[in-house]
Amino acid sequence: MKKVLLFSIVSFSIVFTSFAQKDRDDALKSLNNQAQKYGDIAHEIWGLAEMGYLEKESSALLQKTLSDQGFSIKKGVAGIPTAFIAEYGSGYPVIAILGEYDALPGLSQQAIPEKKSANKAAGHACGHHLFGTASTAAAIAVKDWLKKSKTQGTIRFYGCPAEEGGSGKVYMVREGLFNDVDAALHWHPGSQNAASAGAALANKSAKFRFHGVSAHAAGAPERGRSALDGVEAMNNMINMMREHIPQEARIHYVITDGGKAPNVVPNYAEVYYYARHNKRDVVIDIFDRMVKAAEGAALGTGTTMEYEMIGGTHELLPNLTLQKIMHDNLSKVGGITYTDVEKDFANKISVSLGYEELDMDRATGVQPYKEEARAYGSTDVGDVSYTIPTVGMSAATWVPGTPAHSWQAVAAGGTSIGTKGMMVAAKTITLTAMDLFENPNTIGKAKAELEERRGKDFKYIPLLGNRPPALDYRK
Repeated sequence: MKKVLLFSIVSFSIVFTSFAQKDRDDALKSLNNQAQKYGDIAHEIWGLAEMGYLEKESSALLQKTLSDQGFSIKKGVAGIPTAFIAEYGSGYPVIAILGEYDALPGLSQQAIPEKKSANKAAGHACGHHLFGTASTAAAIAVKDWLKKSKTQGTIRFYGCPAEEGGSGKVYMVREGLFNDVDAALHWHPGSQNAASAGAALANKSAKFRFHGVSAHAAGAPERGRSALDGVEAMNNMINMMREHIPQEARIHYVITDGGKAPNVVPNYAEVYYYARHNKRDVVIDIFDRMVKAAEGAALGTGTTMEYEMIGGTHELLPNLTLQKIMHDNLSKVGGITYTDVEKDFANKISVSLGYEELDMDRATGVQPYKEEARAYGSTDVGDVSYTIPTVGMSAATWVPGTPAHSWQAVAAGGTSIGTKGMMVAAKTITLTAMDLFENPNTIGKAKAELEERRGKDFKYIPLLGNRPPALDYRK
C-alpha cells in the first residue's frame, strides 16, 4: 500500500512539473511572438522622450496597452498625473511589477553610432522606455497565465514616473500604495545580463535659490548684491567640504540659473544639488551641512536664501531569498545574439567609448551570481525595498561597456539591440512572478528576511518629508 501511495505521489509530481514547465514554455513563446509589438511601443516612448512628471503620452500609451488586455486602471495616484496602477486578478498573493518611462534632459540623440542630436529636449539615456515596456509585457504575460491556469492572486503594474531625481515611487510608498503587496519585481537597462544582489545609494536633492539686489554692474556695483555670488560662495564651501565627508559619499551640482546679462548684477540665482551615500543617515547629515553652507553663503554675500527639497530616496535593500530565484530564471532565459548589422553598430559604439575590443560575453551570456554589490547610482526603488520584499536585475540593452546617461545608451536604446535586451527582462520577470504565485512559502521567507534586514523597530520616514510631488522640477 505504501509503495502504491508513493508511486502515486511521484506520478502526480511528475505530471504537475510537466504542466508547470509547459506553462512557462507557453509564456516565453507568447512573449517571443509579441516581441515586435512591444518593440514598437518602446520605440514610440523613446521618440517621445518625456521628462519626469511630464510623461503624459508615454504613461497613456502603457495604460492603454494594459487596459486593452483586461487590466483595471487607477490613474493619477499619489497626486501625480502620470502615475498609475494597473491590476488584474483578485486575492493574494499580490505581486507588483514596477515600470518607469521618464527621459533625461539634454541627452537628445539619434539611433546611430555617432554623436548626433535628434533635436529634442531630452533622451532616454537610462533606457526607461525599455523598462516600462518590458515590465508591461511581463505583467500581461503573467495575467494570461493566471487566467489560463486559474491561479489565485493579483498581478499589479505600477506606472512610476520621474525616477530621475523626482522620487516618484517615494510618494507612492508614502501614500501606502504598496501596503498590501507581497513582493515587487523590477529591472533596469544596462550593458550586461545580471541578477545578483543589487545596491543603490541613498539620495537627497534640493534646489537652493538665492535672492539679491540688481544694479548696473559697472555704473553702480556698490548698490548690487549678487545672487550668483551667493551660489558661487556656496559651491566653494561645498567643494572644500568634500575633503571632510566619507569617501563613499557623492555630491553633484549644476547652476540652473546664474543671471541673464554680465552687466546686470543678478538678483536671482539657483543651484541644484544631490548628496549621496550608501546609508541614508549619512546622507541626511551631509545634506544638513550643505544647508548650513548655503546659509553662510547668503550671509557673507548680503543675499537671502531658500531651498526646496526635490527628491529623497532610501538606499536599496537586497532580498537574497528572491534574488536567487530571479538569477536562476535569468540563467534559463539567457542572453541575446547580435545580427551582423547589430555587431557593426556595436563595434562603432565600442570605438566611441575608447575600447579596443567588444566584450560580447556580457550580452550573450549571464554574469555569475553575487550576494554583494557596490552602489554607484540611486533609485527610488530603494523606498519600495524597505516596504516590501523587492528584487531586480539588469539586461543588456546597451552595447557592452556603455555607461548610463550617455549618448551611446540613447542610441542603442533606439535600436533592436535595446528591444532584444528588453525581452530578456520581460521573460525573466514573468518566470519569477509565476514562481512566487506557485510558492507562497517563498514569499513568507522573503518577508522574514526583509524584517531581519531592516530591523523590527524600523519605521519608514521619507527623506523628502511631507512635501507634495515636485511636479514642475523639470520645467
